Amino acid sequence: MYLNAETLEAPPAAQARGAADAAARAARAPRERYPQPREQPLIWFDGEFIAGDAPEAPLTTHAMHYGTAVFEGIRSYATADGGAAVFRLREHMERMRKGADMFGIDFDVDRASRATLATLRANGHRDAYIRPLTWMGTGTIGLDVDPLSQHLMIATLAKVVHLGGARTRLTVSPWKRNPATSLPALKLSGAYVNSILAKREAKQRGFDEALFTDDKGYVVECTGANVFMVKNGVVTSVDHRDALPGITRDTMIALSGASSREVTLHELLDADEVFVCGTAAEATAIAVLDRREFGDNPVTRELSALYARVVRGEEPGYAHWLTAV
Repeated sequence: MYLNAETLEAPPAAQARGAADAAARAARAPRERYPQPREQPLIWFDGEFIAGDAPEAPLTTHAMHYGTAVFEGIRSYATADGGAAVFRLREHMERMRKGADMFGIDFDVDRASRATLATLRANGHRDAYIRPLTWMGTGTIGLDVDPLSQHLMIATLAKVVHLGGARTRLTVSPWKRNPATSLPALKLSGAYVNSILAKREAKQRGFDEALFTDDKGYVVECTGANVFMVKNGVVTSVDHRDALPGITRDTMIALSGASSREVTLHELLDADEVFVCGTAAEATAIAVLDRREFGDNPVTRELSALYARVVRGEEPGYAHWLTAV
């Protein structure tokens, strides 16, 4: 099933307008812009809409063999005015462009952003998880990527993934995070084998999530989320060169006024509250870190509630982070 997706993309000029204009457009948008969600969502693939189960990747696809792909995790939210908005779309796409540059993939931020909005509209999705993926296709089975074809897809899923905000049982992983001196701290698909191994090992031991630490005892991050701690009411964001510079992390720093610095595992265990954050996880309180149990988490709850208001357009001061669908 193929449909012309380019004609459904928002015009480039819309991307240049301010967030206030975007919010106003969402408020005026007719409700038919958001039809009933499709039972089988469409995927935007190289400029066309295709069925979600369409076989579009040959078995010789380079990314399948070597992980030569770049992805993002983005969220859209139903907003208080009856519309929908994507949270920090531009920042996500700019980070994706940096990853694409590593492979020499020609990645157009504006085109990918328009395709994202078009896919949400085509699928009737308001509250959704968005997965853009760009990858190296066919042309050679070797390690030289220059001759390879390049592709881009956008999928939207009307469900929550990863930790989903539930209080979480965390354990220190025996695996170490990919060092930034070996792999850049970007969302390169192959790099996430590291996270898969750590999470699988943690689940086998009865935990929900794994925490990476380095050889010196400093906290790095979780498998797909950045780490914060609260001590005596002061919020601190864990900073480590091997950790992904998270966009949700940046949001939480702005909302909480948190300082950012290196944090030892000992400090984390001594904190009053620990929470992790990411696009899928949002703000997730940690209930247990190995044998350390954490009690009530009032600061985390307050930040989580504020974040929920921000992403749904209920805090006008942060409207510039929203792109109307």
